[in-house]
Amino acid sequence: MKYFLLLVLIAQPLMAQFSSDVVSEDSVTKIAFGSCNQPRAKDQSIYQAILDQKPDLFLFIGDNIYGDTTDMEVFKKRYQALADTEGYQKLQAQTKVLATWDDHDYGVNDGGKSYPKRVESQKLLLDFFNEPKDSVRRTRPGIYTSYSFGKKGQVVQIILFDTRYFRDELPRLPKKAPKKKGTVGWYEPSKDTSKTLLGDAQWKWLEQQLQVKADLRILASSIQMLSYEKGMENWGNVPHEQKRLFDLLKKYRANHTVAISGDVHFTELSKVMIGDYPFYDLTSSGMTHASGGWAKAPNSFRVGKSHAQLNAGLIEIDWKKSQLTLSSFNNKGETLIEHPIKFSDLEFPAE
Repeated sequence: MKYFLLLVLIAQPLMAQFSSDVVSEDSVTKIAFGSCNQPRAKDQSIYQAILDQKPDLFLFIGDNIYGDTTDMEVFKKRYQALADTEGYQKLQAQTKVLATWDDHDYGVNDGGKSYPKRVESQKLLLDFFNEPKDSVRRTRPGIYTSYSFGKKGQVVQIILFDTRYFRDELPRLPKKAPKKKGTVGWYEPSKDTSKTLLGDAQWKWLEQQLQVKADLRILASSIQMLSYEKGMENWGNVPHEQKRLFDLLKKYRANHTVAISGDVHFTELSKVMIGDYPFYDLTSSGMTHASGGWAKAPNSFRVGKSHAQLNAGLIEIDWKKSQLTLSSFNNKGETLIEHPIKFSDLEFPAE
């Protein structure tokens, strides 16, 4: 009996159970998302296209407004402009809205942890998106969080990263320096392994979250997770952090995991192989503005074509067929990207 108790005590740390920050049994089969939304833009037609999809959830994944200020009164007015948008009002009334931020709604272009008003900015975002007063997001620095939706066998976990609050400043070409040929930005992969994107606390939390039981896992990043050749902000700027994520996915055999991202003002699908596991990143950006020039920038991981149109992204889940479809559509409701994936193709090989 003594030996049995000893084995139990030794095994307990390995049997630790983790849960998402928010857990709901509400069923989810259709998730829409978007980024780069200027509430003062004349063309707000993307909202009707989103509403026509009738999503169970909508994720704002960054640049939800364009604040770009250290004056919190100005910031409040920018949020109020979104609140006054008819399309946003209808969206909020029709479906559940979740959000994380990118640089322009964090407070400063390409900003990281040196932004002096990050605490105040965090409160504004959480207040605007009606984060509950007892939410864990209000008790810790940064706005990263996770949700689990659905009952056993159909659980969807959504992980919203914070790629701003803890991020170190990244080396870049001087502002007046010419961009490198073929790029549209000033960044390149850093060799300094002390640089962090997520910060220690968020990494520790993420490792726990990847152990949460889920039938589909969605990693939502404000910046692209795979494409790095454009010279824009992306996970490839800190390759050791990107590798750390890939290693964690392998370590915990985080099957049925895909990523979504924004920031670049066009839509594209990227894929990289993590060993034998195909890891997808569906980028949707430009709810109210798009960039044809940026869409032409190189991406060795691109699947199909890029599209510089006003767009939103969509994840559709078919539980009966055990598959999902990654897609994006324009402001007329026309499909731009459509890529079905079987769950059985999103599995790490057993060791």
